Amino acid sequence: MMVDDLAKYLTTKQAAQVRVWLGNVEVIRDLSWNLTDTIVLRLRSDQRDIILKTGGAGNHHISRELQAHRRYTGTLKSLGLAAGMLFHDEKLRLMVLEYLPGTLCVGTRHEYSPDIYHQAGAALKVFHQQTQHFDHHYESRLTEKFRHLLSLQHRISRNHCQQMERILGAYLPRGVVLVPTHGDWQPRNWLVEEGRLRVIDFGRFDFRPPASDFARLASQQFKELPALESAFLEGYGEDPRQEPAWSIMLLREAVGTAIWAYEVGDDEFEAQGHQMIHEALARFE
Repeated sequence: MMVDDLAKYLTTKQAAQVRVWLGNVEVIRDLSWNLTDTIVLRLRSDQRDIILKTGGAGNHHISRELQAHRRYTGTLKSLGLAAGMLFHDEKLRLMVLEYLPGTLCVGTRHEYSPDIYHQAGAALKVFHQQTQHFDHHYESRLTEKFRHLLSLQHRISRNHCQQMERILGAYLPRGVVLVPTHGDWQPRNWLVEEGRLRVIDFGRFDFRPPASDFARLASQQFKELPALESAFLEGYGEDPRQEPAWSIMLLREAVGTAIWAYEVGDDEFEAQGHQMIHEALARFE
C-alpha cells in the first residue's frame, strides 16, 4: 500500500507531509483502538517499521504525547524503554515514532509476571524523578473538575453521586508535588520483548502526583495478585500513596473511567468503572 492510499486514514495535507518525511510507505497494520478518533498505524519505510499517530482537532491525546516526547521520554528512550520521536507536526497533528518490537503485556503470561512488574516500577521511577514542582491548588482544581463531571450525562446511580458529592465536598485539599506522569501505566501499554519491558502510548501525559500512576494497577492487577504490587513497589523504591489523597484519587479515577467509557460507548470498561466506584466508596465507610 503506497502513501497515496493513506487517504483512508489521513487528510491530503497529512499524507503529503508523510511523503516528505518518509517517501513511499506500506501500511502494515492499523493499531487504533477505535474508541476515539486517535489513529495509530504501523508503517514500513525503507525496510524499517515505524509508528504513525494522528487525531482530530479536539483530540487532546496527540498534544499530550507530543509534549511528552519532546521533553520527557528521552531518559526512558536512552535506556531502551520507550520509542523515540522521529518527526512531528503539531499543526497537522502528526507524529512518527520508532517502532518497538514486542508483544502487548495484557492478556499474556507476562501480565502476571512479578519480574515485569519490578521492571515497570523501576521504569516509572526513572520517568517520575526527572523533575518536580509544588502546586498549592492542584487538588482543589481537580476536585472541582470531578464534581462538574458528575453533573454531566452518565449512568452512575443517584445514590452513588450523592455519596461522592458529600465526600468531595468535605475533602480539604492540600498542596502536592507534581511530576511527569504517564496517565495509563498498566499492561495494555507495556510491551515485552525477550523478557524486557518497554512502554508505549503517552497520550495521557501530564504533571500529576506520583501516586496517580499507581491507580490503574491498584484497581486491576494489584487486587488479583498482591505479589505484583510488592514487585512493583520494590522496583519503584518507595510507596508514594498517602491518605486521604489516595482514596480521593481512586474515587476520581473511578468516576473518570465510568464517564469516559460511557461517552465512547465502551460498555465493558464502563462496567469496570462502576465497580471501581463501588470499591472506592467502600474505603470511606
